[in-house]
Amino acid sequence: MPAFFSKALKTQAPRAEKRPLRLVAHGVERIDDYAWIRAENWREAIRDPAALPPDIRALIEAENAYCAAALRELEPLADKIYEEMTARVDETDSAPPARDGDWLYYSRFRAEGQHELFCRKAVAGGPEQILLDGDALAEGKDFFSLGDAVHSPDHRLLAFACDQRGNELHRIAWRDLATGATGADVVENSDGTIVWTTDSSGFFYTRMDEDFRSSEVFLHRLGADPSTDRLVFAEKDPAWFVHLRAARSRKMAVVKVSDHDCAENWLVDLDRPDAPAKIVLPRRAGLRYEVEPGRDRLFMRTNADDAFDYKLVSAPLDAFASGEWREEAPHRPGRMIFNASVFADYLVWLEREDCAPRLAIKDLGDGGEHRLDFATPCHHLRLQPNFEFERPILRFSYSSLAEPEEIYDYDLATREKTLVKRQNVPSGHKAADYETRMVFAPAPDGEEVPISLVWRRDRKRGPGPLLLYGYGAYGVALPDSFDESRFSLIDRGFVYAIAHVRGGTEKGSRWYEAGKLERKANSFSDFIACARALCALGLTEPQRIVAEGGSAGGMLMGAVANMAPELFGGILAEVPFVDVVNTIMDASLPLTPPEWNEWGNPIEDAEVFRRLLSYSPYDNVAAHDYPPMLIEAGLTDPRVTYWEPAKWAQLLRERMTGGGPILLKTNMEAGHGGAAGRFDELEEASLRQAFAIAATGGEIKA
Repeated sequence: MPAFFSKALKTQAPRAEKRPLRLVAHGVERIDDYAWIRAENWREAIRDPAALPPDIRALIEAENAYCAAALRELEPLADKIYEEMTARVDETDSAPPARDGDWLYYSRFRAEGQHELFCRKAVAGGPEQILLDGDALAEGKDFFSLGDAVHSPDHRLLAFACDQRGNELHRIAWRDLATGATGADVVENSDGTIVWTTDSSGFFYTRMDEDFRSSEVFLHRLGADPSTDRLVFAEKDPAWFVHLRAARSRKMAVVKVSDHDCAENWLVDLDRPDAPAKIVLPRRAGLRYEVEPGRDRLFMRTNADDAFDYKLVSAPLDAFASGEWREEAPHRPGRMIFNASVFADYLVWLEREDCAPRLAIKDLGDGGEHRLDFATPCHHLRLQPNFEFERPILRFSYSSLAEPEEIYDYDLATREKTLVKRQNVPSGHKAADYETRMVFAPAPDGEEVPISLVWRRDRKRGPGPLLLYGYGAYGVALPDSFDESRFSLIDRGFVYAIAHVRGGTEKGSRWYEAGKLERKANSFSDFIACARALCALGLTEPQRIVAEGGSAGGMLMGAVANMAPELFGGILAEVPFVDVVNTIMDASLPLTPPEWNEWGNPIEDAEVFRRLLSYSPYDNVAAHDYPPMLIEAGLTDPRVTYWEPAKWAQLLRERMTGGGPILLKTNMEAGHGGAAGRFDELEEASLRQAFAIAATGGEIKA
């Protein structure tokens, strides 16, 4: 163990009182000594942290004090890393303007500003208009995060959503852009999504229920009392989430209802906002699909007809109910179509094959196709916002683990590519100084697990410190994108590695299916295989690997800490989902019913219960040494509630035979995403990196 942590262990850690709770399910008895840390009024506490019971608050504050004391000697190093990170940030960064009619809309930051400013200029010229000042709105608030900020179709109004607690409950307000006056009618408890009606007289939004689930879509008319808003769509099944968005054509809104197994989509006519929504295809077990209205056809990305890596089809927009769907891009196993966009005359999609993304374009007139390939290993592509539907200009971004983001406008007709922005790194960055590579780790069952790597070319040869990041759930593919904050570690000799374990879709849908339900354990064994493979390659060695993951990736961290603690010098677990059995057996919690299609339903199925019990990090804390851990939580987090990491930290300290320390840091003013301001985020990241350096025996003097 590094000497730094030996010193930290001399500080007395908080020990919570044991209040045993007997739990019995499917004939199995468990005793949970720390169940009391979950407040009986948890819903109220997530909405207002002041409502947290005093004994629980005292414990969490004691944990924060212990963590601060244990890491105090790292503060100069964390401060130095923070300075390096902020030096890489373009303080006056601005998004490239996007044209909408006679206006150019964009967002930017002011020097030292934490939050975005939303602005516009007239195409014909003239001064900038600041439509919304995020810094001004955030002033005096402990937490502030902007949701949607959307101008009306007639360009006279702006509707915007704000989360002021970190609990993801947004307030939507609107203002007159000519006068700056804000309407008195404020919508509460939204998820932050806004879609304007065509006539700019109102907007659609999604409302969250008392259990923090997006469940209803309403239409709000400007100036009306929000209590009179018209219900457009309601989902009564708590296992389903409701999502709202505007179609690119801005003629319709799309209401998508989904769980982790299937989906259902409804169309709302923005020209006739009071007309009933129209269903596209009714929900059916295993059927996943998304729709996008075009000029005269409705396009669909779907896994129908065994297209497990998805295909694209279309039908007449005025007759899609006929079921006459035409194939636009066929299913090809191994080629994952993961995003699509529709223009008046073109269909565009992103596809991934062998972990490499590329752009595909189809001319809807003559059916011709072409692709944009990028040879750089470990790169990332993203479709960027574009207001104009008729013009054949695609905006997309490219970056890699070593190359800053570049944003391009691509003419779909002429195939000309124009650079509109290159990410500025003020402190300087030379991509040629770094090497990126993708390697594959042999899993115990013979699968090859991709690992994306980046390091300095002048890095000292031989085993060195390495940070291994993982997630592995919900079909999320971890992007090989540029993140300037990583380079404080990389420039100190770290290898930065991303383990693309099963549970994501990096190798298609089969990769996802092989990391969920009864095969979830593959995610854990894959991550361990990646760590061992990187040791075998000579890039690192046991005890010099820091593992990092958050949320469902925090479950991964807890599982590998139980299964192979000897491999890791330290573990960073951000808002970790670790109390798996208790959470997935409680249908009252915000995410539990939708999670049953991802993990299984242990309430009804004894086999599922025993399977979850076999790997739940909280239930498998063992009497062995654990590596040093920095665990982070958010008091107002509705996704991974604060008590999961708090209980886990207590049980780890109680049962471990050596190692540590176990440090818990709870953000008392934030939720699942942590701090919201761009520099506040870097403060949190700098402490993690200082911890990683200390955990691998690095120099902790600034």
